[in-house]
Amino acid sequence: MGVIQWIVNLGASVFLPILLFIFGLILRIKPGKAFKAGLTVGIGFIGLNLVIGILTTNLGPATKLMIKNYGLHLQTIDVGWPAASAIAYGTALGAMAIPIGIIVNIILLAIGLTKTLDVDIWNYWHVAFAGSILYMLTNNMWLGIFAMVIVTMFTYFFADLSAPTVEKYYGLQGISFPHGLSAPGYVFALPFKWLFDRIPGLNKVHIDAATIQKKLGIFGDTTVLGALIGLVIGLLAHMSVAKVLNLAVNMGAVMMLMPRMVSLLMEGLTPISEAANTMVKKHFPGRKLYIGMDSALAIGQESVLSASLLLIPITLLLAVVLPGNKVLPFGDLATLPYFFALFAAVFGGDILRTVIAGAVDIVISLYVATWFAPVITKLAKAASFNMGGNSSISALSDGGLWTNWIYLVVGEKFQWIGLGILFFIALGLLIWLKNRDKNAESSETKEA
Repeated sequence: MGVIQWIVNLGASVFLPILLFIFGLILRIKPGKAFKAGLTVGIGFIGLNLVIGILTTNLGPATKLMIKNYGLHLQTIDVGWPAASAIAYGTALGAMAIPIGIIVNIILLAIGLTKTLDVDIWNYWHVAFAGSILYMLTNNMWLGIFAMVIVTMFTYFFADLSAPTVEKYYGLQGISFPHGLSAPGYVFALPFKWLFDRIPGLNKVHIDAATIQKKLGIFGDTTVLGALIGLVIGLLAHMSVAKVLNLAVNMGAVMMLMPRMVSLLMEGLTPISEAANTMVKKHFPGRKLYIGMDSALAIGQESVLSASLLLIPITLLLAVVLPGNKVLPFGDLATLPYFFALFAAVFGGDILRTVIAGAVDIVISLYVATWFAPVITKLAKAASFNMGGNSSISALSDGGLWTNWIYLVVGEKFQWIGLGILFFIALGLLIWLKNRDKNAESSETKEA
């Protein structure tokens, strides 16, 4: 466990390049090319974290001022995903999520029940989070381990299910997102797509970044739009003129720099992805392989960023007006692009639809995060996490995730029987998806 914890502590920007370099060598990529590919991915993650840092650093003061100006006195603070991941990996079960996730991935790949080869090992913290909470709720370590197996299985199902849409919308060939926060969003958005397509008027409207730019000219440019959104947030926060202008420029910078950092990630991943698919075609004819990656590859897309920035003030408003909500959004406001990365793909980049469905998702997340707050607070104390003087904490990300609510309510109330049912549901969904894809491929072959 000490070795695993050491790997976790390296962070994605260090151990992912090492992992990709080793993987590249296994795929018989030349050492120099494999090293450059892994290093480029690491640099891309560093650049992405710097841009997210700009977003967080500038949104933090604005959010605090809005909280103060509008007298928002909610008892539970949203500490955000960085704190949630630290808490998840800091528990007795936390570090076990990585070997469990890898073993489950290998087994499912070997029997053909997933196409995703997950190299995004650091993000197994989402699995650790659910397992650790169930362990805290039941005091049963084996139940927590079983929950981690189930969460992993569902995550690969979501990743495989959404991969064709990810390929088509983002142009990410051979990539899937086994990301604990983003992947369930695909399933959440599907019923809304069905509904929106049947609402008269709305089904005729399509507002994406290109449409906005065409209609509004320079004011529809995503960089300018980011600056305008920053301007509005600054004015709502009653900041000084200088600070409002500073916030506007920084939000514009985020909109411009985020896609460029993502392009670096893709530059490094492309040779790895191509070599992996070449190997699969050679040794497993007719079988497709996805490289499982962080949904950070999608958050720089213009519609994702635009919708997420618009949802920041909406999230704060919802927190205030929703009866029974006790969570004050803060740490995860800068994480909203991860929430909605796959919403935008489902809606074909439609910003209006992403904002509407995203607002519903935020409502659910606030209530789930409120429900989770006592156990997350207890878990943080058990992991010796510094809560910064707050008596109650939660996280909009995994602490507000609807799938986690299902896993943990079923696990706590019905324990082995409940988790057993979820296991067979996950297994059944993986088998169904395998058969569906097999039948679709057979039909395509006959037509050809």
